[in-house]
Amino acid sequence: MPANDGRDLQRPSPDALLTQAQGEQRGRLKIFLGAAPGVGKTYEMLSVSRRKLREGVDVVVGVVETHGRIETETQLDGLEVIPRRQEIHQGRTLLEMDLDAILKRHPQLVLVDELAHTNTPGSRHPKRYQDVQELCAAGIDVYTTLNIQHVASLNDVVASITRVRVRETVPDSILEQADEIELIDLTPDDLMQRLREGKVYHGEAAERALAHYFTPSNITALRELALRRTAQRVDAQLRQQRRVQGIDEVWAASERVLVCINESPGAESLVRYAKRVADRLGATWTAVYLETERSRQLSESQRDTVAQTLRLAEHLGADTLTLPGERIADDVLRICREHNITQVIVSKSRRPRWFEWLHGSVVDELVRKSGNITVQVLGESNNAAERSAASATGDSTRPSINWGKPGDYLATAFWVALATLVGIAIDRTAGMANVSLIILPAVVFSATRYGLMPSLFGAIMSSLCYNYFMLPPLYTFTIGDPDNVLAFFAFIAVAFLISHLTARTRVQAQFAREQARTTAELLNFSRRLAGLRKIDELMELTATQVAQMLRVEAVLLTPVDGRLKLRASMPTIASLDEADLAAATWCLEKNRPTGRGSDTLPGARRLFLPLHNGNNGLAVIGVRHSDDEGRLEPDKRRLLDALSDLVVIAFERIRLARDVDQAKMLAETEKLRTALLTSISHDLRTPLASILGSITSLRSYSNLYDATTREELLATAQEETERMSRFVNNLLDMTRLDSGALAPRLEACDLHDLVGSALNRTKKLVAQHKISVHIPQDMPMLMLDFMLMEQVLVNLIDNAAKYAAPNTTIEVAAQMHRYALALEVRDQGPGIPEEDVLRIFDPFFRVKQADSKTAGTGLGLAVCRGFIQAMGGRISASNRRDSNGAVFTIEFPSRIVAKTLAPTETAA
Repeated sequence: MPANDGRDLQRPSPDALLTQAQGEQRGRLKIFLGAAPGVGKTYEMLSVSRRKLREGVDVVVGVVETHGRIETETQLDGLEVIPRRQEIHQGRTLLEMDLDAILKRHPQLVLVDELAHTNTPGSRHPKRYQDVQELCAAGIDVYTTLNIQHVASLNDVVASITRVRVRETVPDSILEQADEIELIDLTPDDLMQRLREGKVYHGEAAERALAHYFTPSNITALRELALRRTAQRVDAQLRQQRRVQGIDEVWAASERVLVCINESPGAESLVRYAKRVADRLGATWTAVYLETERSRQLSESQRDTVAQTLRLAEHLGADTLTLPGERIADDVLRICREHNITQVIVSKSRRPRWFEWLHGSVVDELVRKSGNITVQVLGESNNAAERSAASATGDSTRPSINWGKPGDYLATAFWVALATLVGIAIDRTAGMANVSLIILPAVVFSATRYGLMPSLFGAIMSSLCYNYFMLPPLYTFTIGDPDNVLAFFAFIAVAFLISHLTARTRVQAQFAREQARTTAELLNFSRRLAGLRKIDELMELTATQVAQMLRVEAVLLTPVDGRLKLRASMPTIASLDEADLAAATWCLEKNRPTGRGSDTLPGARRLFLPLHNGNNGLAVIGVRHSDDEGRLEPDKRRLLDALSDLVVIAFERIRLARDVDQAKMLAETEKLRTALLTSISHDLRTPLASILGSITSLRSYSNLYDATTREELLATAQEETERMSRFVNNLLDMTRLDSGALAPRLEACDLHDLVGSALNRTKKLVAQHKISVHIPQDMPMLMLDFMLMEQVLVNLIDNAAKYAAPNTTIEVAAQMHRYALALEVRDQGPGIPEEDVLRIFDPFFRVKQADSKTAGTGLGLAVCRGFIQAMGGRISASNRRDSNGAVFTIEFPSRIVAKTLAPTETAA
């Protein structure tokens, strides 16, 4: 059997293996990270790529910016370069990486310079890092470059150092997804020398950079940021590899400190000591509180102590964790292995020695199992104020005891008495040897129903009943047989053990039920959030949910015109007082908890927490206990954080959906504006030119024209004037429809009169066409607006005349279908392309003719649909089945013809 090398190996983490397997299906991403421009990122990327090419790797250049540097350009020799695609933007021709060409070429490795680049509008992705993500998803390895100033989370830090705000940023998640980060470092002196030699910028640009951005202090600060960010990624990769390989041993690659806090008054001193240790070691540190069954028995002041200690740790710069636990020592060591903790700081136990004999010592178990983890055990706090405060409040590390209700003891006594009577009856009749077992279920039931203390009372009572009624001599507490003495004490021990275990199981079951209920409520809340479309609905639902789940009063405020406005509350209140409003404003501006129970503006009545998306403050949520308690317990605070995260996601989703709708509306508006301008330029300019030509000819050459020619010129001017008038009327009609100002004046109308009037108005338009009208003589009167309906028919007949060839027939037909009327206008033109049938009534939409020219303005049919819908009907378009041409069908429901249809049927 091979010897153990001392390393504690466990099974690899399934989640880690799954993550690794998924990563192997993607292309690998390597980032060449630099502190500033000019450190040599692109040069190093090309050098490494040339080595890969010599090793037989298929390498192509997607995009590389040489910025005119000769040494960089020479590195491109021998590398295949994918030609860039051209994009026209604001009259300028721009070159962008051809993503589709790279995907089609599908090399093993592609070089993509300047990861933070913003693509030209109209590209598939707005950002180049999104192009890189698509390449990796396609299984292509990517080498790319990035400056530390472009990392999103460091944007504010870099701006404060350099006084320059960088607009192009890359999310931190991209760096976290990178398989490898290579830091390209250069000393400030070397980088500034490169600037002076013109190897970074040229001319005045280099001088300005040296004077402002590339100062020794700036470069040194940026180098530190780059080194720290690279070290964080390397550390994350180390933890991932340890999980994949199942390595349970802590590696002291870097120091990490974990401080374990509890409800004792000296917990704050413990946190401060941990801060000093972390600062001395230059290490990151974490404060953890483990919630056990015992935590549920803490007093309110002890819960406040825990919450205050966690806030102190956060204020001092620690990461804080509140986790459920059962075996504290094992849970602490598990956290250490997961986070590669090298030092643990705990406080000395204040429990009595007999308690540790019975239950064991957490500190001793932690030290014994710690392995190569350093465990520091601190004694009691020397702070007299803390000890006196604890004495004054009566708090200690001992949890409060839940004695239960008097009725619980009476009920327990009843069940024990009942079980004893049953046992006596069985003993007298059947003579069972182990009749004592009959009494024990009463103890189990009591522990399950009423808790620990009533069940212990039941254990004592059942022991006495067992002795008095079942052990000879009966009806006395004296035990005659020495063997029964052992049985009696065994019975007591079993009764107490069963009471304790059953009560513990009851507490665990209650906790599990509460956790399940909380999880179910969170799930239901998230589902309800998914269906919301308005911010006001989100605020109302959030206030109600927070108030119900945390049993608090909740308010939500959002910024409106630079000030916070109360958007929702539960229970409903009209406004907040000045102290609460000031606390909420400070909370939103500083993105920190504020108000009652916090370290800032504690005089406010409520505790305010920010809802932040990382860049902007979205809202503020305020909570207050109905009994005016200021602090939230750790479990409630954790639940509130979970609710807040869900609300932030929903908030962003609603805002994004609104932005998308606005973008669509703007795009549609722009499309309509362009169509309107195009239509106006065509449909006004053409008739105006004809009118102007006719009038000019008549004024200048009137004496040269005969009467017939002058009449033709005047007729042309009149036709074009009528055409322009129709166009202007359509524009006015569309304006009335869009503004909702159209109010039809319904009256009884005869369909024969309507069609006749429309044909009379369009006789010049259809002069070269044949007209066929098929309307039954017994057609009922219709409740319509005569002027609107006449305009609809005029537009339809005009449309048919435009598209149908001369000498073809335009048909107008009507017929009844039970209690509905259908009116059709048919032509013998080219018909409507199938893909345009559904769009034919859209404003400014025009069907292309065979000669690729368009006829009309695209407004006439849109006006028809608006007028028909306003009068309660509907209009549709289709192609004729009996011949070429289009059919426009108007249908009016029974309510429009019912008043006149009934008498017609009666007469029939």
